[in-house]
Amino acid sequence: MARRIRGLEPEEWSQEVRAALQPTLGPVAALEGRATGSGTVRRQRPLNILTVMAHQSKLLAPFISWASALVLEGALSRRDHELLALRVASNCGSEFEWGHHVVYARVAGLQDDEIERVAAGPDAPGWSRDDVVVLTAADELHTSATISDQTWNELAERLSPAALVEVPIVVGQYSMLSMLANSTEVETEPGYDRLPVTRTGPRR
Repeated sequence: MARRIRGLEPEEWSQEVRAALQPTLGPVAALEGRATGSGTVRRQRPLNILTVMAHQSKLLAPFISWASALVLEGALSRRDHELLALRVASNCGSEFEWGHHVVYARVAGLQDDEIERVAAGPDAPGWSRDDVVVLTAADELHTSATISDQTWNELAERLSPAALVEVPIVVGQYSMLSMLANSTEVETEPGYDRLPVTRTGPRR
């Protein structure tokens, strides 16, 4: 299938692009749980979305720095981060973001039935109240670009100010990446879960 913009191959990378992409191999492998007794196994290739983004090389390194800080130094728990990311991917219909965040979510401790339930939304039976509020925040940001007073107050009962600030940032980050992946038709690498065909969008 022809893509609107294909990812750059290694032989096409400038020194600037290579310097930005190579350091992502280890951290992404760690997020994917690729580790042995001697340490993390490096990925063989960068994420496809990064090789597409490499066409705009001036933005690549700043984006990677930003994204790394958000994932590796964030105040939110990994569970909350991945619940937000998966719900955004589902709401945006992003096959690429869904597939990759399923892997990250499993490493973060989410079970397969929970991951599947994300696509059904916060009204699906089985969620804890904490999870419902996180998923609801993602839905509210998707539909109205803000978090309601009720949802904010419930989040604030257990999250620090730093984590509260991070919630809309995380949703915005993966909304942007979903838009990029969908618009440029980034190819999802083999072996990743498909976006559920049956999924429920946010209430309007």
